[in-house]
Amino acid sequence: MKFYHSALVPALLMKIILLASGLAGTGGAWAADGIPKPFEANYSLRVMGTKFALMKRSFSRLPDGAYIYLSETNTTGLASLLYKDKVIERSTWLFENGQIKPVEYSYDRSGGKKKRNVTIEFNWNSGMISTSVNGDAWHMPVRDNILDKLVYQLAIMHDLVNGRKNIDYTIADGGKVKIYHFDLLGEEDLRTPLGEFKTLKLE
Repeated sequence: MKFYHSALVPALLMKIILLASGLAGTGGAWAADGIPKPFEANYSLRVMGTKFALMKRSFSRLPDGAYIYLSETNTTGLASLLYKDKVIERSTWLFENGQIKPVEYSYDRSGGKKKRNVTIEFNWNSGMISTSVNGDAWHMPVRDNILDKLVYQLAIMHDLVNGRKNIDYTIADGGKVKIYHFDLLGEEDLRTPLGEFKTLKLE
């Protein structure tokens, strides 16, 4: 599965590979409820063959039954001399009736010139979403099946494993609602240190 990540450098698209079937290591990567088992994965982000940043992602379950998906990205090598950026994203969410329900999302970008702090709280009881961006706050109504900007990537894994073909997601993004649409381009056999996997390619 291919997707594009531009958290560190605006207008620069960096392509990385996610292996939904291999993130949890060897063995069955999917729990009985259809979501991934806890995992940790590390990625190198490259621009024209040069290592630009390192990304670490982890997925775990809390004692109260909620889940946390965490992503941390840091510039590295020569790029870190120009861009000392660090981006931490965190999504806390529940899995109820076969649906991912975000509870809280946070985004913190620091180290460089463009600092940004975002928090989004999903109050399903009151039906409201509260957003704060660099201290400015506003509210909007909750929509059915709405997701945050991080957890939708786990939703893609869940939905593809369960045979979903219409890959559209409603995303709460900085006080606005956006639709993320993906086209399924086909299958691709991919060789990795974990072995060879049959993957689905998305754009």
